[in-house]
Amino acid sequence: MASLDLPEPPTKAAIALARAQLADLHGTTKALEARLNAARDALARIVEERTAAIRDLERELAAVEDRLALTKAYVSPIKRLPHKLLRHIFLFNFEDCAWSAWVLSSVCSLWRKVALSMPILWSKIRLVTTQASSAETIRLWLERSGRTVPLDIEIILKSPSMHTGVVDSLARRRYLSVPPHAAGDPWMAGGWTTPPPLGQTGVAGGTAVHLQIGGAHPTVHVVPVQAVVPNDAVGPAPPSPPPHTHEWDMPPLMASERTQPLSQQRLRKNMHWGHIAFYYLVEQMHRWERFVFRFDKQFASIGALKSIEGDAPLLREFEISCTDPAFYGDWKWLPSAPVNAHFDIGSLRTLTLQHMPFKWSSPMLRNLRHLQLRSLPTVHIALDRILYIVSANPQLESLALHFTSPNQPVLPLNPVTLPELKSLNLGGHYLLSSLLDSLLLPVLDTLILDIEARDPIEETVSQLLARSGTPALTRLSLSYGTNTGPHAGFYWGSGSAVASWHFLGELDHLAALQVGSAPLEPLISALSAPDEDNGQDRWVCPRLVTLAMRGCHAHGDGVAKLVQMVEARNPDAGGGPLGPLGLGGMGGGNGNGAAAMFGGGGGGAAVPARLRHLELYDCTAVGPDVTKWLKTRIEEVVCTEPSFERYEGRLLLVH
Repeated sequence: MASLDLPEPPTKAAIALARAQLADLHGTTKALEARLNAARDALARIVEERTAAIRDLERELAAVEDRLALTKAYVSPIKRLPHKLLRHIFLFNFEDCAWSAWVLSSVCSLWRKVALSMPILWSKIRLVTTQASSAETIRLWLERSGRTVPLDIEIILKSPSMHTGVVDSLARRRYLSVPPHAAGDPWMAGGWTTPPPLGQTGVAGGTAVHLQIGGAHPTVHVVPVQAVVPNDAVGPAPPSPPPHTHEWDMPPLMASERTQPLSQQRLRKNMHWGHIAFYYLVEQMHRWERFVFRFDKQFASIGALKSIEGDAPLLREFEISCTDPAFYGDWKWLPSAPVNAHFDIGSLRTLTLQHMPFKWSSPMLRNLRHLQLRSLPTVHIALDRILYIVSANPQLESLALHFTSPNQPVLPLNPVTLPELKSLNLGGHYLLSSLLDSLLLPVLDTLILDIEARDPIEETVSQLLARSGTPALTRLSLSYGTNTGPHAGFYWGSGSAVASWHFLGELDHLAALQVGSAPLEPLISALSAPDEDNGQDRWVCPRLVTLAMRGCHAHGDGVAKLVQMVEARNPDAGGGPLGPLGLGGMGGGNGNGAAAMFGGGGGGAAVPARLRHLELYDCTAVGPDVTKWLKTRIEEVVCTEPSFERYEGRLLLVH
């Protein structure tokens, strides 16, 4: 720090000298500040000039890079691809993924022009949406499909408050994580197609909604909830698509849903979603080739479905399904049309109505090949009128009926022959067993019965098969539907009502057996090795490869009998390779090999097919040791404990 060369204490002369120096220092400071400001201004001018030059160079570089990219794209091999061939490639993508047009049209301007010039790419509507989404997506999809291309429409309307069912799935303790419908649930394969709960899994840029639908439409849909409407609350997602491998995986158009409560204005808008959407859809009804609309529960604008009325000359498949039943008044729509109504729906071959109003005499319920009806609980149709619905469709190939409250028949039930029916699914009230007594089904392949238990059902099944000329039945399901559970069988109306399993001896072609709410030991004993003590001289169901039981409670030695049955049907595979039915290398019908070991012998005691799939849902606590042994003998094993026998930490949940 500088010091003053002045005397202390100051004198008058020193003070005068200091004041003179102070004046000089003020002048010097002002001069230096002026020079410093000038230097700073010069530097700022230089920086501004250089920054401006850099910006100009950056803009010039960006323009050159854009030009370079366009030039590279122009000389790339894909540009030399003829537009006709490009259209063929787009069609191949369309066959694999119905909504591929949304992705293809967002690649480049050329592809967008080509995609928009091909109405067929927009002819399959696959949409999972909510009332909070804009119905304008449907309008845009229809506009891009042109005016003459037939439409394949499948729309799933989900409720935002719907439970995902994750808690229930985690509460179930499994020894092996195999999907519960791996062997085919009667409500999923060849039976009902009721929409199950929607699950949500997070993906980059949004929330993917996975909807599994079984039955006649083996699809897993993951489609854009909001595709193109920018002003909607659910906006478009970032353009980079998440990694996916499945044909129904989420396209880059999917948007994440907002979680905050909807405003009153938004709620009012939701009330009109159905009217807007079905206005656009019904306007194109003459182009419908397939129309599927599924929803989980009644929504505010459900009355818009009443507008489905008119000619649909191309319509081949029609489905309206609701998961939960609701009350509906007298609807005047196509399924409730009067008997003398004349609508052009001559191409209709598949009809599914679940928890929706319909009239038994509607012209829509005629000349079908596939029919699924699940009535409302408030609908009471006489049994003879239900039989009339069946008789009005003599060319049926699959039939699924579920009536919870039918009335006694008014007119006598006359026999009805369905020469082409291969799959029959009956569920609901016990009166439907009388309907079964009136049917002749010479080519029946699959029989699914989930009728309320009042009388033993085995005699009805035996009489049906005998009356139909003993068709080669390959799949039988008894009370394996949604009415069974861990406590099924303790109350009237939930069991399979099978007094004796001897009728299984008539089912030599049976490959899959599903049973719910029946005692475990009698069924296992019937499927075990032939035993003279119980009157069996040959194997029952020798072609059986899938066995599923739900709510079949065991008493005493049930687990031991299960092990004995598996040991008999699936001996240690050391005798050679298995054939298509598990018969190769295991001895034949001459009493040699394993047939003789199991007390066989003779022409009717051939070794049966090996079990390939075993399911035990809420039957008995098998134990991890027995489960491990079962897995050494059977390819796929699913075991779950009854709820009243579970406790935390008993088993390790395997995923």
